[in-house]
Amino acid sequence: MTPEQYVQQKAAASGSSFYYAFLFLPPPRRAAITAFYAFCREVDDVVDEVSDPGVARTKLAWWHAEVAKSFAGDPSHPVMQALMPCVPDFGLEQSQLQAVIRGCEMDLEQTRYLDFPNLQRYCHLVAGVVGEVAARIFGQSRPETTEYAHKLGLAFQLTNIIRDVGEDALRGRIYLPVNELQQFDVKAHEILQRKHSDRFVALMRFQAQRAHALYEEALALLPAQDRRAQKPGLMMASIYRTLLREIEHEDFRVLNQRISLTPLRKLWLAWKVQALGRL
Repeated sequence: MTPEQYVQQKAAASGSSFYYAFLFLPPPRRAAITAFYAFCREVDDVVDEVSDPGVARTKLAWWHAEVAKSFAGDPSHPVMQALMPCVPDFGLEQSQLQAVIRGCEMDLEQTRYLDFPNLQRYCHLVAGVVGEVAARIFGQSRPETTEYAHKLGLAFQLTNIIRDVGEDALRGRIYLPVNELQQFDVKAHEILQRKHSDRFVALMRFQAQRAHALYEEALALLPAQDRRAQKPGLMMASIYRTLLREIEHEDFRVLNQRISLTPLRKLWLAWKVQALGRL
């Protein structure tokens, strides 16, 4: 299997909404974003799939070293072998990849966030930086597009957090800020025991309103000159926001089930943005 086949398989197997947006890109950009997305999946899977924190730390330390070696001209992992030829064309930086790894390391060190600013710092590493890299690959021409990408990445990550509350609880993690749990009188043990309540719904409605506001802020920040190039990000925004509305429609029953969109619906939403240029 070639490095290119490896990253393609990694991206397609994830079933992620991101994959559907990649399908409409020209081949060089599609190759770059697929390789970068596969890198993100590799390091994220270390945290999600390795039960021993010590082993996970060792694996992430290996990834730190692998990124450094790759930028020095000696990639050994197929993901980095596929990604490195794309680096000069799209101005990708070692610091961006290292930041993504640091974000995953935070999951080994921290299972609670006291308030939203603390959560936001985590989201910047695991999603904002990812958005920044993606914007460059899609074809950024204006510096203001970076701020749009950071804000959109934050909106995506908050949507993920809302969707995954139950799954994260099984791993002993609660990403919802502690002071906001207190504000809505939701106890941590209720989330860990996956108890749905009116108080939980009120808390989640508050989280969803914040995410919707971030989508609006992000879209307002996107310069008109970059709107066409950034269509893949807009496709993802359409898919993620539709998912968020679906979760709201299901009364936030995320503690005991995973609410998702069908592949066909994701493809339809992506095509609609591509063809009609609107979310």
